[in-house]
Amino acid sequence: MSNLARRAALASVASAILLGSLKAYAAWRTGSVAVLASLADSVLDLVASLVTLAGVHWAAQPADDDHRFGHGKAEALAALFQVGVIAISAFAILLRASQRLMDHVPSSDAEFGIGVSIIAIVVTLALTRYQASVIRRTGSIAIGADRIHYQSDLFLNVAVIAALALDQYAGLAGADAIFGIVIAFWLLFGAWRASVDAIDQLMDKEWPEEKRQRFVEVAARHPELIGLHDLRTRTSGAKDFVQFHIWMDAEMTIAASHDVVEKLERELAEEFPGTEVLIHVDPEGQVDQPGNALAETDLLKETRP
Repeated sequence: MSNLARRAALASVASAILLGSLKAYAAWRTGSVAVLASLADSVLDLVASLVTLAGVHWAAQPADDDHRFGHGKAEALAALFQVGVIAISAFAILLRASQRLMDHVPSSDAEFGIGVSIIAIVVTLALTRYQASVIRRTGSIAIGADRIHYQSDLFLNVAVIAALALDQYAGLAGADAIFGIVIAFWLLFGAWRASVDAIDQLMDKEWPEEKRQRFVEVAARHPELIGLHDLRTRTSGAKDFVQFHIWMDAEMTIAASHDVVEKLERELAEEFPGTEVLIHVDPEGQVDQPGNALAETDLLKETRP
């Protein structure tokens, strides 16, 4: 899975270099602030994609003495870096567009800028489709953040085409600058969206309730389990972590309870690949933290008929 994420990151880097080169020339030819905004976004895409590549590579490194849970959160850190870069670029574009709006400077060579934008749309569509397939297979949060700002590029390039057409062909002075401002606010919105998942992961947010419930349902298939409580879940990069307590017959031998736990772990691994599971066995009725509502005294009651 790490190889898939790495290839997706490399594809992002290659796309950013190609589009950045084309847009740099287009910005020089047209003098358009919308094209300049699109160029700034592509340069930031390159920086963000390089950081994503580094984050994916770092996150794929195995656990070591200092990081026994692995390095998965490197992806969330890479995503947050992207958010900061995108936000800075958006404010810079806002400033440039505002100046252009006040100066009433028209753009030129609209055909060239429109042609480059069409090429950018085609390349970006191909990249985001590939990224979507990688995200489905790996769950990579860094590739997910990378995809968000490339998706925004689709809107951005359509806006560039509209801005150039309105500014030069429809004679609407200031359209180019106004679209530049709209693009900047769109980038800020994309930065906010990208930050949510990264912060949730760094803060060890619980799995979605549907996923937690499915996990409990798998455990409920084992009749030896009398109860399940204190379920805790989190995600780090493309890897999930789960820990919980189970109630078993107090008269059961250690060897027998160990066999049940091993069987349960194998089944959970089949249903939730890439998940590290830690199970603590308690005698029936034992509650380690009485009064703690977060310990969820018995989740199996809600699952079994």
